Amino acid sequence: MSKFLRLSSVIDQTGLSKSSIYKQIQKHTFPAQVHIGSRAVAWLQSDIEEWILHRVKVSEPTDHADKKTELSDEV
Repeated sequence: MSKFLRLSSVIDQTGLSKSSIYKQIQKHTFPAQVHIGSRAVAWLQSDIEEWILHRVKVSEPTDHADKKTELSDEV
């Protein structure tokens, strides 16, 4: 079950600034917030966790297995 995260928690978990978060939301590259009250928004923890995992996945080199082989050959 996912819980709601307020902006300060999203900033802590992602390392992004407030302005970066909102810019990425506009570009549809970051999960959008949900309204939890008449003047309150939050993000789903599961959406933020998925975004983080996706960022890690796309930042890994595609030849990751080859690099492991190269490193073990050097030792």
